[in-house]
Amino acid sequence: MIAFHFPPLAGSSGIQRTLRFVQHLPELGWEPMVLTAHPRAYASRSDDLMDEVPPGTIVRRAFALDTSKHLALFRRYPGFLARPDRWLSWKWGAVPTGLRLIREYRPAAIWSTYPIATAHLIGAELARRTGVPWIADFRDPMAQDGYPADPQTWDTFRAIEKHALQCAARSVFVAPGAARVYRERYPEVPVERLRVIENGYDEESFTGLALRTPLIQGKVTLLHSGIVYPSERDPIQLFAALRTLAEQGRVGPDTLCLRLRASAHEPYLRKLAIEHRIEGLVDLAPPIPYRDALAEMMRAEALLVMQASNCNEQIPAKIYEYLRARRPIVGLTDPAGDTAALLREAGVEAIAPLDDATEIAGVLARFVDQLRMNGAPLPRIEYVEQASRRSRSRQLATLLDEVSPGS
Repeated sequence: MIAFHFPPLAGSSGIQRTLRFVQHLPELGWEPMVLTAHPRAYASRSDDLMDEVPPGTIVRRAFALDTSKHLALFRRYPGFLARPDRWLSWKWGAVPTGLRLIREYRPAAIWSTYPIATAHLIGAELARRTGVPWIADFRDPMAQDGYPADPQTWDTFRAIEKHALQCAARSVFVAPGAARVYRERYPEVPVERLRVIENGYDEESFTGLALRTPLIQGKVTLLHSGIVYPSERDPIQLFAALRTLAEQGRVGPDTLCLRLRASAHEPYLRKLAIEHRIEGLVDLAPPIPYRDALAEMMRAEALLVMQASNCNEQIPAKIYEYLRARRPIVGLTDPAGDTAALLREAGVEAIAPLDDATEIAGVLARFVDQLRMNGAPLPRIEYVEQASRRSRSRQLATLLDEVSPGS
């Protein structure tokens, strides 16, 4: 399993996908080994998930540098050292390390996961040299309209995805829309080689966390937990809607708190809140350990999802933890996208486009009124149960069985 996002990396929900597969695959007949990057390449580190790596799991941390940090001079560095990403150097260490692992343990399959794109370069090279079947886990689309912004990086992304689609035994996506995009983009690839394995939540991570279901009498906390990307989750229209509701007297600092936990863009959001004169409504909260973040979700009166229309073929990984937290959810996302489709299927009714302040204001006003009357719907329990990481691991185990029969 070739994965850049793995403990002790901090600040990425992408860690959960690989970590939970590593935990659950052994009971399904598959023994994972992890090929990851040396922690020096991580922007930030935390040991809070290290104890959740099962004892005895083989984890090899190959040489890797962050080009912007380790290969820069006066904050400048050659572009070719950061294509497809700033961790291209990881390939230099991971390929020989991976070859040693393959010689020593003779694995039945190779699995690489994006992002980071360099992971697929490593997976492709190991598969080419050894003939071991390769599964390319894309999660989300790579080369998109306007992303990456740099044309040369975009070309590199396109070349990587094309090679993976044509050479990997299976290509996996986390949203139906992403798989549909690639079926249309590469019609020559047999459709059975493109699969969907969504993200999920880990039931064990919620052990001991109490669900809070009190009567709401005071301030309502609307929690967004995770990065607020300025393009993909830009809250400008949400802030405009809150300003409108505040001017109408519908909300105020004593009745509503929008908590943006671990947003990673505090200066931008603080400036935005001041410009809209709602700084009293917005709490820019720092990162906290993973279990503490889950506990906070279960304490919040309501949870907020933000996803722009330029990500219609993507579903935020955090949404599955929201579902398991069993709190009312409001979704600010394009009603035509995969995120909205998932929310509707789960029984969430409060949905408005992220780029429409008028609709957001209307939905929020009704949603807060429902909360105060304890009438806001909760995610459907039967949908929540089938979204567990254990269930997703069964899907991956079935895929592994397919690509390596008799293993």
